[in-house]
Amino acid sequence: MRIGELAARAGMSKDTIRFYEKIGLVTGERLANGYRDFPPETVAWLQYVRTAQTLGFSLAEIAQHGEELRDAEDTAEALSALFEEKIRIVDARMAQLAALRAELEARVGTGCPLRAAELAG
Repeated sequence: MRIGELAARAGMSKDTIRFYEKIGLVTGERLANGYRDFPPETVAWLQYVRTAQTLGFSLAEIAQHGEELRDAEDTAEALSALFEEKIRIVDARMAQLAALRAELEARVGTGCPLRAAELAG
């Protein structure tokens, strides 16, 4: 299918699809007339890309795991493993942010952000 039809079916712009093609997330065969031809399964893949981004995966992560998912014997199991790893990453980041928040709270009202460390020590 051509890029316009793909964009309509996937619910995204042609520019987005061109960008994804440029970074290797999707591939379309270049026809003799210069048009790109994308296989029908590209629609589902683009919908997955959008969902994965919503779940906090970067385009680099999506690209990295794309081949793993396509080659997986059990896609649901492979996705679950990816989600579990992402949860661990999110949990670690939340702990870092909580520590940062506590540090900021300790400095509120000290008049100088650096004085909280002096007062604590």
